[in-house]
Amino acid sequence: MPLDRLFWRDLVLVGTAINVAFSVVAIILLALKLPLALALAAHFAPVPYNIFLTFAVWRTTEKDKGAKASLMTLGATLWLILVVVI
Repeated sequence: MPLDRLFWRDLVLVGTAINVAFSVVAIILLALKLPLALALAAHFAPVPYNIFLTFAVWRTTEKDKGAKASLMTLGATLWLILVVVI
């Protein structure tokens, strides 16, 4: 898969949309006064997928050398940190 498509479409667009959706579900669960553990489970459910996407970008950038690949590696790492923390 081309690096641009993997990074922008899969990681940034789809990955972020999935994280936002699960965060909204977690907020709804909290609003319904359901257990905190259930809301946290919903919030952190996409973390394995996020790790998979980040490693996929890293592996793809190993094949493409250059400044663009380095920036995408850095971007994927920062994105992973951001979606896990928030």
